[in-house]
Amino acid sequence: MSTTTGFDVDAYFQRIGYSGAVAPTLDTLTALVAAHVRHIPFENLDPLTGTPVDRLDPESLQDKLVRRRRGGFCYEQNGLFRYALRALGYGVEPLAGRVVWMRPPGPLPAETHQLLSVAVPDEPGRLLVDVGFGGQTPTAPLHFTIGEEQPTDLEPFRIVATDDERLLRMESRIGGEWRPLYLFSPNPRPEIDSVVGSWFASTHTGSHFRSRLTACAIVGDARWNLGGRTLTIHSAQGATDKRRLADADEVLDLLAGGFGIDLTGIEGLGDRVGEVLDN
Repeated sequence: MSTTTGFDVDAYFQRIGYSGAVAPTLDTLTALVAAHVRHIPFENLDPLTGTPVDRLDPESLQDKLVRRRRGGFCYEQNGLFRYALRALGYGVEPLAGRVVWMRPPGPLPAETHQLLSVAVPDEPGRLLVDVGFGGQTPTAPLHFTIGEEQPTDLEPFRIVATDDERLLRMESRIGGEWRPLYLFSPNPRPEIDSVVGSWFASTHTGSHFRSRLTACAIVGDARWNLGGRTLTIHSAQGATDKRRLADADEVLDLLAGGFGIDLTGIEGLGDRVGEVLDN
C-alpha cells in the first residue's frame, strides 16, 4: 500500500515486522508503536561520525531507517512514524520537548526533543506518542491525562503539570520512583523547528550526541542501553545486568548483531567508536 504522499507504507510495515490491521484506530496505533520500538533502534552514529541530521523529509527518513536499516534519534524516529501515521489517516502534529532526564536542576535546556500529538479518527481527544526517547521510550500511546499513571508492558508513565503553565512534564516510574524525562508544550510546532532542533542536536559541539556513543533497543521484555563500551540490560521484572565490552570491535559486533544496525557505509565509525569508548 504505497501512497501519493511519497511514503511507502508496505516497506515501512516490512521494516517493523507489522502485518496487522491498517484502519486508523486506537488498536492499530498501539500495535504500530509496539512494533516500531522493537524493530528500529535508537542510535546516534551519524552525529558521532560528523554527519549532520538535517534532512527530515519522507524520502530521506525512509532511505536511512527503512531501506538502509539504520536507526536514528528522536527527530528521525518520530518523523518517520509521523509520516506513516499520516499515510494511514491519523491526524499528527509534532511537539517539542526539553530533556531533563538525568540532568541536575538549573536553567531550562534547549528544545532538542520531538514527540507527537496524535488524533485517532472518530475518537475524542488526542494521544501522546513518542517512539524516539532512547532508553525510556514509551512502548504504547499515552492519553493526554494530567497526573494519571499509565501502564505499558515495561514501565508506567505519567504526564504532570509544572509550575510553568506553558509546560508539562513526562515522567516514568523506575524502581518505584518517578523520574522526569522531559518538559514539553502541548502546542504543535512548525516543521522548520524540528529541522533546526535536529541540526543543533547533531552538530553543536556541546551536544552529547557528538561525543558519546548511544544505542538503545527493546528486546523482548528488556531494554538494552549501550553507552560507550557499557551495555546495560534492564528487564521488565526489575533486574539489571551490566557488561563492559572489551574494545571497539566488540562494540561494532554488538551494534550490528544485538541491535540489528546495518553499519555499511558509515565512514570512520570504527576509529570514532574507539575514541569514545569510555565517554
